[in-house]
Amino acid sequence: MSSDVRKRSVTIAGHRTSFSLEDAFWSELQGIATRRDMAIAELVAEVDEGRDGNLSSALRLYVLADLQERLGRDRDPDMLSGHEETPEDQ
Repeated sequence: MSSDVRKRSVTIAGHRTSFSLEDAFWSELQGIATRRDMAIAELVAEVDEGRDGNLSSALRLYVLADLQERLGRDRDPDMLSGHEETPEDQ
């Protein structure tokens, strides 16, 4: 798996927008767009509308959230936070 960051460009509302993503994130983003039956530019525009930080980070977080949801981890808040239950927690 390549960790090279590549510059990508899409057109959102008539303007070219560029962002940088690793191949793995780009591939997952394309898969999400395919599953949702939408163009990649539409998906990027949707993420762009609701973002707080930069677009590249927002896209990575979107992909992560999608993967977590599909893995079912969104049902366990401790898994999302990275907190592992210890005997003291019980």
